Amino acid sequence: MNSSNDITENFGTLYSPKSALVFYETKGTNPDMYVEHFDMDKNGNPINAHPLTVREANALAKALRTDKEKDKAFLKPKGILPTNILHINPSGKGSVLWHTKAQQRQLYFVNNLGIPNGKAQVPPMLWLASKNSLFVFALASDRRPTEKTPLHYAPFFNIYENGNVCMGTVNIEIKKSASVEEFTTAWEDYFFNSYFSHLLGGYNPIKGNCVNLWKDLIHTGEAFPKEVLKKNNKTLKNLL
Repeated sequence: MNSSNDITENFGTLYSPKSALVFYETKGTNPDMYVEHFDMDKNGNPINAHPLTVREANALAKALRTDKEKDKAFLKPKGILPTNILHINPSGKGSVLWHTKAQQRQLYFVNNLGIPNGKAQVPPMLWLASKNSLFVFALASDRRPTEKTPLHYAPFFNIYENGNVCMGTVNIEIKKSASVEEFTTAWEDYFFNSYFSHLLGGYNPIKGNCVNLWKDLIHTGEAFPKEVLKKNNKTLKNLL
């Protein structure tokens, strides 16, 4: 039995043609060029052919220039490069490698962990992020890391053994024109404002019980005990 179904709704975002440009060029040693502009009807057929107007040309140039400027602005520092930024790769999707010192952060946990939400001290951390992915590691010191600095597993839930963070249902929206400061702040907020729920990949990121660790830190407010950190046999150079 033959049947037909409309499956276009499964294609994702659909784009409809709005206009088209046709470039004509004369033959000869000194060719001349002419541009014709077409509108599109509801079926995607070209209609209303007319020479490209100055206003249309200016609108096109402005749109192209705006996109180019946005690409140039992405990951550009607002002023002097912040000292915690270690490496910036603006090409492709763009990525930043940075570190943070030990600090107090508000943390959130799902109910079944039995850990109350609250503020706790977290260790020095190393962050590597692109527009849509995040890797985090722990450091043993607040000192600015070098290529030889050994990395430790980040002592949190929702992180794979390779450091990749599972953001769950968090909606990541990094602006195309985000400065490096906006980019790093946004990722830190995404990480700490999401709910920690479970360990991933069947490994324990610390020496001891991860649930009890965070219960104690939430309750006491004491400095993070760096002796519980576990090395992961990587150095910062492995991330470059």
